Amino acid sequence: MHGITGWRRLLLWPLALLLRAWGWSLRFETSPEDLRNYTKRDGPVALILWHNRLFLAAEILRRYRQGRPAYALVSASRDGAWLTAFFSLVGMRTARGSSSRLGREAASALVEVQRAGHDIGITPDGPRGPCYEVKAGAVIVPRRTGAPLLLIGGEFGRAWRLRSWDRFYLPLPFSRVRMRCELVEPAQLADREAGVALIQARLRAINPD
Repeated sequence: MHGITGWRRLLLWPLALLLRAWGWSLRFETSPEDLRNYTKRDGPVALILWHNRLFLAAEILRRYRQGRPAYALVSASRDGAWLTAFFSLVGMRTARGSSSRLGREAASALVEVQRAGHDIGITPDGPRGPCYEVKAGAVIVPRRTGAPLLLIGGEFGRAWRLRSWDRFYLPLPFSRVRMRCELVEPAQLADREAGVALIQARLRAINPD
């Protein structure tokens, strides 16, 4: 398991501070119902968002999930070590393991932290796409832990889009972001295929491009 310490970790501080300030400048807009879902605190949840909305993750945790640690799956590789170090500087935690197709190692890592009472984050079309297609593995962990899902939506007033496989969104500083959040109960995942279809349909509806 690779890790980043010492001066290498210090190199990430300027970037982390920049992204924190950038996130603080965004103007999030939510309805009362969306806000209730975002701030659900009666147990651990799985936060589900498209890969190209990951820029919003740290601000979602800071504004709506304060005091509840959230874990994202990150590779055990050297590249994953850099990402783990960076996430820690912006207020996120990681579970280390292979993320390929959300395999057994990855699922076990996330199940362990969720059963310990922590939230988890899943990008159901990551790490390589296809964009906006939910993989069946995305429901493995919630089905095993019985945790509800919070489906995350973000509609950007103004944003840049990168030339990546997912056309990653970078909202302009001080711009408006319409935030949505829908609750999916564990019973709705009893049938795996139906659960995957439901998540895909609702995520697409609350994330208009």
